[in-house]
Amino acid sequence: MGAEEEKVQEKEKPSLAQNPISPAQFLAWKRRKDADASARRDEEARKRAEDIATGAVQMNGRELFLHEPWVFDNSRY
Repeated sequence: MGAEEEKVQEKEKPSLAQNPISPAQFLAWKRRKDADASARRDEEARKRAEDIATGAVQMNGRELFLHEPWVFDNSRY
């Protein structure tokens, strides 16, 4: 009974056919993936800056500190 169950489980398992790739193929894929991520991140940052400039969204603390550091100047008090 145990051996038969193992054979059934072996047949039901999805076969994981591996597709070997060369290091050059991997590096090309990685560069393309990193370039896409960088472009997406740059586009989001540009849109965020544009929205802040138009007043559509509020700045978070870091953005406020970078754009208007005088707000955090404690020497006035």
